[in-house]
Amino acid sequence: MPLETVNCLRKFESEVEVLRTRITLACTECKQRNYDTTKDKKTHPDRMETKKYCRFCKKHTTHKETK
Repeated sequence: MPLETVNCLRKFESEVEVLRTRITLACTECKQRNYDTTKDKKTHPDRMETKKYCRFCKKHTTHKETK
């Protein structure tokens, strides 16, 4: 692969990483931080909230984005 193509791919990868930010989801009942994921700040500027399985509570609970 030519060097110019490799540099172009690296530049593209770095641009994609900037759009998505890493977040941590914590259970609202036991406050344990269970999940790490990414989200797009442009489409979801507010804090994320979703129902997921908590292995500490052993049931599905609401998980909210933490700092």
